[in-house]
Amino acid sequence: MDFAHLIQTVALYALPVIFAITVHEAAHGYAARYFGDNTAWMMGRVTLNPTRHIDPIGTILMPLLLYFATSGAFLFGYAKPVPVRFDKLRNPKRDMIWVALAGPGANFVQAFLWGALLYLLQGVGVTETFFLKMCQGGVLVNVVMFAFNLFPLPPLDGGRILVGLLPYRQAELVSRIEPWGFFIVMGLVIAGVVSALWMQPVMALTFGLLDLLLTPLSLLSR
Repeated sequence: MDFAHLIQTVALYALPVIFAITVHEAAHGYAARYFGDNTAWMMGRVTLNPTRHIDPIGTILMPLLLYFATSGAFLFGYAKPVPVRFDKLRNPKRDMIWVALAGPGANFVQAFLWGALLYLLQGVGVTETFFLKMCQGGVLVNVVMFAFNLFPLPPLDGGRILVGLLPYRQAELVSRIEPWGFFIVMGLVIAGVVSALWMQPVMALTFGLLDLLLTPLSLLSR
């Protein structure tokens, strides 16, 4: 493993990853508070302070170990999940959809903002590779988080959205998967199922939508 390359990669992605994780988790907490659950707010988790959301193992140790073990081919990590008491929401089944959507939605907005910043920097003549690559990294990190978290299996946000959309009987069956959902998802990731059948098509659609939304800035930056 090239140590210099590792330092460069960390420097490029550190800020985008911190923002992606922090705003994602804070958005869940803010949405939960808006719909009636103050649990995250009372615990100080509705904040943009990254130290409140970083998990030492899931956010730092695991990604670094995987980076070295796979030579950068496979990365995975997680933050401390924001506590949400769905029974405290005003309309638990409906509101849990919006609470779950808030995190991926925040990542989509951030991907758009990093893309906009990239075109703005290019438009004003900035040619410093570091800043341009950081913006590209910001788009990529947030699109990956957006797509992955929408995978329709609890405890991922997509699974919670699915539970909220399904009729009660089917929703109860899906929700029973949650205790084993993390291990199922990891197995599907390692087997390449998530990448081939979910991540690639969802990311392609997301990049296409971002390109469409950013077209005016793209034209102005030329």
